[in-house]
Amino acid sequence: MPGKIIMVTGGARSGKSEFAERYVLHYSPKCDYIATAEILDEEMAERVRLHRQRRDARWINHEAPYHAERTLEALSAETGAVLFDCLTVYMCNLLYGKDAPEGEFLERCQVVFDEIDKVLAAARNCGKIVVFVTNEVGSGIVPDNQMAR
Repeated sequence: MPGKIIMVTGGARSGKSEFAERYVLHYSPKCDYIATAEILDEEMAERVRLHRQRRDARWINHEAPYHAERTLEALSAETGAVLFDCLTVYMCNLLYGKDAPEGEFLERCQVVFDEIDKVLAAARNCGKIVVFVTNEVGSGIVPDNQMAR
C-alpha cells in the first residue's frame, strides 16, 4: 500500500509541530517521530527539550538529520503513522551541514533536491501516513542574505 503524504506548514514558532503531533495520533495509537534537528547551541537544545517533553510512550523516536530516507525505509510495523519534523531544518542540514555538497549555490541546491526526492519516495513507499512539518518561509520580512532567503 502506498503511503499518504500530508504537509503541515506555518510560521516559525507558530505551534505547527504540536498541531502535527496531535494530528498524527488520530491515525495511529503508536507513531514514529523523525527528528531532523542537530543540537548546535543552547537555543536549539531548549527547543528540542520542549519537543521531547511533549512526546510520551506512544512515540518511537528517530534522529535523522541526514539520510532520513534510510529511517523511513526501516520503520517498524508496529506504527501506522510518521511525523517528520522538520523538512526545513532537514534541507538546511543538507545545504549547510557537515556533509553539505560543495560548489555554487544552485549546484548544491540540485544535490539537496535529489536528497529530498529520496525522502519523498521512501515516504510514498513506507505504507504509512507521513506528515511533514515545514516552516512557512518568506511570508514575513525579507531576509537580507542569500542563505536566509
